Amino acid sequence: MIEHDAKDRNTPQSSVMELEEPVTTFKSWERFKRNRLALLSFWLLLGLLLMVALWPFALKVASWTGRDGAAFAMRHNPDQLSDEQFQPPNASHWFGTDVHGRDLFSRVLYGARISLLAGIVGTGVSLLIGVLWGAVAGYAGGRIDAIMMRFVDVLYSLPSIVFVIVLVTTLEGIVKNWLAALPGSWVGISRFLFLLAGLGAVSWLTMARIVRGQVLTLRHRAFVEASRVLGAGPGHILARHIIPHTFGIVIIYLTMTVPAIMLYESFLSYLGLGIQPPMASWGSLIAEGTDQINPIRIYWWLIVFPGGFLISTLLALNFIGDGLRDVWGSGGREGHV
Repeated sequence: MIEHDAKDRNTPQSSVMELEEPVTTFKSWERFKRNRLALLSFWLLLGLLLMVALWPFALKVASWTGRDGAAFAMRHNPDQLSDEQFQPPNASHWFGTDVHGRDLFSRVLYGARISLLAGIVGTGVSLLIGVLWGAVAGYAGGRIDAIMMRFVDVLYSLPSIVFVIVLVTTLEGIVKNWLAALPGSWVGISRFLFLLAGLGAVSWLTMARIVRGQVLTLRHRAFVEASRVLGAGPGHILARHIIPHTFGIVIIYLTMTVPAIMLYESFLSYLGLGIQPPMASWGSLIAEGTDQINPIRIYWWLIVFPGGFLISTLLALNFIGDGLRDVWGSGGREGHV
């Protein structure tokens, strides 16, 4: 009888808990849709990701559809050299061609993969280091917190972009020697790998501070004290109770970190310290376009199209971040605790 009553008491409560999360998610999406600029940016970014993902497959399928399709695929091959140098946008080359006669539309879409990958991977490194560092510092408190955050302050005092440039110029040769001993063609992408690691290594500082501040406010909450009384260790409390409640602010900051890292990568590629040929990113494409500027003629499409894609993506990510801040910053996660 007692067991039956306990089951009856738990059934409605569990049903409410099962219904609570979809309602919260629905309300969050409704609140996000009220920000029209953020919603438009979301669809534009989704469209760009679909174009970047499907364009290589479209070229491959076109090459199987006969002579005209094969000619289309070859004409839009991003690495295909031709005699049509500096062609303005036309029906054959929608974004024109570059100094080597390569199709700029395909190169912009292929360069988007590198720029977006740099932003996503660098942000992932920032997320992993920043969340763990900030959570441990905030939960431990005392001397451990002071030592860990003073280390963050020291790194904050260094100009991040200069720090990455120093890392790339001084340690790249050593990393190449290590990668040369590994099987495969790791040496060819060593600059890219090193660039991702360097950008992620200097972008986690703000994330650590934000997470630490959230953990300081959460570690004395009732549900954390209850878990501690029941015998849960620090690792369990951090992983199951504290870190999940920081996801709202973390996601908001991640949308701000991705464009920042993409801008860093583009700047380094523009300086010649980032992506190396034959690989291309938006930054390296802009650098190639500026190299062709002369008093006689400006090949504007070499700068406008990659620069336009870069600026549009950065603005879209920032507007999406503003929309997410409206969602979680205005109570989108109330009741979750």
